Amino acid sequence: MISSKQRAWLRSRANTMDADFHVGKEPWNPAMADSLAELLSTHELVKAVVLKSATEPVRSIAAKAAESVGADIVQVIGRRFVLYKPSEKLARLGKSLPLPL
Repeated sequence: MISSKQRAWLRSRANTMDADFHVGKEPWNPAMADSLAELLSTHELVKAVVLKSATEPVRSIAAKAAESVGADIVQVIGRRFVLYKPSEKLARLGKSLPLPL
């Protein structure tokens, strides 16, 4: 769980990012979860966009995505959402995001 101060800092970092992950009209499935988990292991902070053709609300897709990969939802705005999950791989390399206390 991240604090509100950390969430605000992550939102500011995600503001200038382009979307790395796209969710289409198909319902959330394990293949999408695997792809997102792999992306989070190398980036920690991921911005995703839900296409207009999706049948589910963006907030529910973000909740399913976060639950399936064990990430925290940083922000849901419009058709975009941002997820954060600390990466052990990046922490070992000394490249993880330095969250404020």
